[in-house]
Amino acid sequence: MPRGNYPLQLLLAPLVAALAAGNAAVLKPSELAPHTSAVMARLIPRYLDTRAVKVVEGAVAETTELLTYPWDHIFYTGNGAVGRIVLEAAAKHLTPVTLELGGKSPVYVDETADVDAVASWLAWGKFLNAGQTCVAPDYLLAPQTVVDALVPALEKAVQRLYGEDPHLSPDYGRIVNDRHLARITDLIGSASGRIAIGGISDAKDRYIAPTVITGASLEDAVMREEIFGPVLPVVNVDDRDEAVQIINDRDKPRALYVFSTDEETHRIFTGETSSGGLVVNALVLHLSAGELPFGGVGASGMGAYHGEEGFRTFSHTKSVLTKLAKAPSLPFSLALPPFTAAKSRVLRTLLR
Repeated sequence: MPRGNYPLQLLLAPLVAALAAGNAAVLKPSELAPHTSAVMARLIPRYLDTRAVKVVEGAVAETTELLTYPWDHIFYTGNGAVGRIVLEAAAKHLTPVTLELGGKSPVYVDETADVDAVASWLAWGKFLNAGQTCVAPDYLLAPQTVVDALVPALEKAVQRLYGEDPHLSPDYGRIVNDRHLARITDLIGSASGRIAIGGISDAKDRYIAPTVITGASLEDAVMREEIFGPVLPVVNVDDRDEAVQIINDRDKPRALYVFSTDEETHRIFTGETSSGGLVVNALVLHLSAGELPFGGVGASGMGAYHGEEGFRTFSHTKSVLTKLAKAPSLPFSLALPPFTAAKSRVLRTLLR
């Protein structure tokens, strides 16, 4: 059951792992991408064995019905609210689950980082798919001197990718539906900071410009809720210790990004924070590394997949021990009552 931001990939990637591990599967495409759902419902039965793979289209009613059955495993990609519903339903049958959720993935940038390089990464990783990526940077933590240099560099980097007016760019995405557009514009409107870049929207076209809000407060809604859109709030911090404290005071993020050339900073963020993944001096790339497990922790999810980890997720490691029929049973008989001093001496000798 995927969310609607990458409806094809999020449906088929877990299916590949499930089939590789020898399972049959029921797929529930996202109702937020109805055209993709319809195409999958038409093509999958044409090319895959319908005895092994079924597609169920629908929305809340169909998902609720599916969750009543005692599955061997449930894999869900989406938000935490629905993730809790899935987990509660699975608990009734003691069904194991993999929850690929979202959350607020922070970026920390210190004075040693190359500002222009960071800006290029942010322009791509944050505004990719109009910010509708589960591991997109959700907010930025940096000292004021870094922010002062980074914001104009980021504005230029956005222009390099999407032109002077991203609304006219064929490469810049749109928000998935009207409800999410209204939610994101409300987050922008309620923020206490300054709109340093963007802030423009067009409801008819479901367009929100690449937006950066400086001086954001930790109490703002945009800093408390998962944004899942092209809005980057910036919070000033004095140093890495304050950044680590802010991160650790919140739910564990799906991803954590650190831009720094200082190895001690790398060590501190690796050892003193918890996140689904940690990337140093880049954004989002861990998603494409097939040898790395991909998943969240805490409120950002449970379990992982991709590559071998996906095979393991949809498998059960069953222990099998076979005693040869003609093998002597004497060693086992030593562990049976009645217990004697002689048996104890032999067992101690064997165990040594």
